[in-house]
Amino acid sequence: MCNLYALSAGPQALAELAAALALGPVRNQLGNLPLAGPVYPDQDAPVIGLARPAKPEAEAGPLLRMARWGMPSPAFALAGKEGDATRPDRGITNIRNTASPHWRRWLAPAYRCLVPFTAFAEHVATPAGARPLWFAPAAGAPLACFAGIATRWTGVRKRAEGEVTLTLFGFLTCAPNADVAPHHPKAMPVILTRPADMQAWLTAPWPEAAALQRPLPDGALIVQGFAQD
Repeated sequence: MCNLYALSAGPQALAELAAALALGPVRNQLGNLPLAGPVYPDQDAPVIGLARPAKPEAEAGPLLRMARWGMPSPAFALAGKEGDATRPDRGITNIRNTASPHWRRWLAPAYRCLVPFTAFAEHVATPAGARPLWFAPAAGAPLACFAGIATRWTGVRKRAEGEVTLTLFGFLTCAPNADVAPHHPKAMPVILTRPADMQAWLTAPWPEAAALQRPLPDGALIVQGFAQD
């Protein structure tokens, strides 16, 4: 499970990535976004989705916005020992089983998003305990994205924060490729590096988009080590 990633690309690079999708005019709601650095669960980070035009004749296009990492949890995951469903929902960061009724509601293009990143970490066992091992696209690769989903949600994330209305996101996982498997054999994020695949994730019918839930080709990632933790 990936619960840590990094983004070192600035607003201009993200806007250029959105424009390269060739899906219409880019709507940028990021403002003066500082370099994000490490991103942890329940933190805000940039995502790219498709804007929903207010008027039918308006042209849709990529929408750059901030969202909080962690999709809504299933009701059963929030129930306490005595069936208390009032616990704060800390969110689910990774999605594997897209056949689950809980996730099916968010698989249409209107809910899909791209999550830009420059490196991601998987926690691995070491003599000093579990530590995040970092992976990044091979040298020279363009800015990559996780295949994500996003939705508006109203609820309680933290008791001290109270009820909030947020845009939430999470991203899909799949079986690991040969770069990740020796270190983390359970899963890796679904990573998109080609504009055509990013376009398909945002626009294609689900059977076509579902085919993108696959590992990157072997050799597409480099192991950076533990240096960023």
